[in-house]
Amino acid sequence: MVKTDFLIIGGGPAGLCAAIEASKRNVKTLIVDEGVELGGQLVKQTHKFFGHEGFYASVRGFEIAKRLISELGENVTVMKQTTVTGIYEDVITAYDREKDLVIEIEPKYILISVGASERFIPFENNYLPGVYGAGAVQTLMNQFKVLPGRRVLMIGSGNIGLIVSYQLLQAGAQVAAIVEIADRVGGYQVHADKVKRLGVPILLRHTIKKAIGEEKVEGAVVVQVDENFNMIPGTEKEFAVDVICVAVGLVPSVELAHMAGVKIEYIPELGGYVPYRDSHMRTNIRNIFVAGDLAGIEEATTAMIEGRIAGLAVSQEITGQNLGFELEKMQEELIEFRSGPFSHKVRKGLERFFPQYVRDYSKNSQRDLGPATKLRPIIECYENIPCNPCQTSCPSGAITVPGNINSLPVIDYSKCTSCGICVMKCPGLAIFMVQENYQPGKDLVVIPYEFLPLPEKGETVIALDRDGEEVAQAEILKVVKSANKTHLVYMLVPAGLTQTVRGFRIPQKAHSLVCRCEEVSVEEIEKAIDEGYTDYEELRRYLRIGMGPCGGRTCRVITLGILARKTRKNIKEIGFGTFRPPSMPIKFDSIIKGEIKDEK
Repeated sequence: MVKTDFLIIGGGPAGLCAAIEASKRNVKTLIVDEGVELGGQLVKQTHKFFGHEGFYASVRGFEIAKRLISELGENVTVMKQTTVTGIYEDVITAYDREKDLVIEIEPKYILISVGASERFIPFENNYLPGVYGAGAVQTLMNQFKVLPGRRVLMIGSGNIGLIVSYQLLQAGAQVAAIVEIADRVGGYQVHADKVKRLGVPILLRHTIKKAIGEEKVEGAVVVQVDENFNMIPGTEKEFAVDVICVAVGLVPSVELAHMAGVKIEYIPELGGYVPYRDSHMRTNIRNIFVAGDLAGIEEATTAMIEGRIAGLAVSQEITGQNLGFELEKMQEELIEFRSGPFSHKVRKGLERFFPQYVRDYSKNSQRDLGPATKLRPIIECYENIPCNPCQTSCPSGAITVPGNINSLPVIDYSKCTSCGICVMKCPGLAIFMVQENYQPGKDLVVIPYEFLPLPEKGETVIALDRDGEEVAQAEILKVVKSANKTHLVYMLVPAGLTQTVRGFRIPQKAHSLVCRCEEVSVEEIEKAIDEGYTDYEELRRYLRIGMGPCGGRTCRVITLGILARKTRKNIKEIGFGTFRPPSMPIKFDSIIKGEIKDEK
């Protein structure tokens, strides 16, 4: 029997923040989490968060997880790879997968912060290998460094679908299209703009009809829908893909809460069935609290705030301290984050439990683009989302987000120093810098860039518009690297394109194989020669040229020609290496059989 004051089921953002608040007040706390590491969804989120710096704005999700874990006090015990299997009147049971045993836990207070599971949709052949949920793709790709496939069709244009599409592109996969059944993008426009300027089409009023393939996904058929979401015959489109990624929303994981006797209500605005809770995250069961996506599908930032509220409320009851000021402060944070238009549904859903409040915010976007003679930022963020790192990061105070954090930012160009910090900090990659007539016939455009490899000074690239369409050739003026991995790429573009160019593509070099057996390319051989491998035998040992089944019949002469060109020698001056037996691949088994026969 494990006894504790405060049991937290689920070590994601809500659970970790609750534990931090409890540990500050010396509350004996136990976190039980079924993951291999704490952090929940944070550990697989490589994008930067919105919000303000008090809740890790412009910090990437996996880095937030590390920070939260580092704040846990010594009075917090953690049990990982452990799943709570039952909540009974007098005890809680949990299965420890590492030790292969069931344990019993007796807590005074409980926070259930187990998050949500992925919503799925029926379509023909959706059982085929290659059909994934977006969370599974993120886990494979960002947590375990496994790319699920090379060409992906994304179903759903909410923030998760848009973010995972962008991360797939970063990992080297292709995204054939994003399919959305509604008539508008479901997530933030800045997320949609990021993938659109990389050339990914978003098909509105479409849905998936079937997956193609026998033993695995080899393609997909999508179809248009009418205003009632019925499929329109004859509008089918076929895509050659090896992955279908489904990102159509989340469902709160209410199983444990219901098991514990918590009142469950169906509130579609919060994601479906959710547990009752008050403004302090307490359920109808006095000692049971809930927080995070289990309490209603929202952003990770609101999950962290809810977790802190639950941790403060439990700490207040256990220690007897008056934490009213701290609780009120967290409540004010929630009100501000939920005041924007994207939280309208959440506010409507929460009205079922307790009154909701909003703060005014500015809906006016700035259209004054500043003086053409100066390098200056252009903010292309036209939606009221809770975010202000552009304001807090500006060293000269040139950017303000007036009033509510959901207001649109405004620039005072007379104060701007053209430092570019706001471009690096923007979580939505929605800030660019431009200057007309930087050189005769050339304008300057500065792009935030999060891909590898980085371009090099003087390199020629293909400039792209907001839809990923090629508009011109551009020259890289310089690259400013950033510690947060959002780098600044300064590009010279033809005059008149400062309001058009919003991305670029590095031209792909032709990949020509010399040694087809060992898949050694011209580029690899040239690079090795530049590194000092100027003898054929050295190259052979270093790159395995000629060590394949053909024994170098094709690649030896080609390699010698590349050596002669790169070293500026006559091919006669270069030794052609040594020919070694066997002249063709022979199995060891055949050699052994021959020796045995000779002995007989």
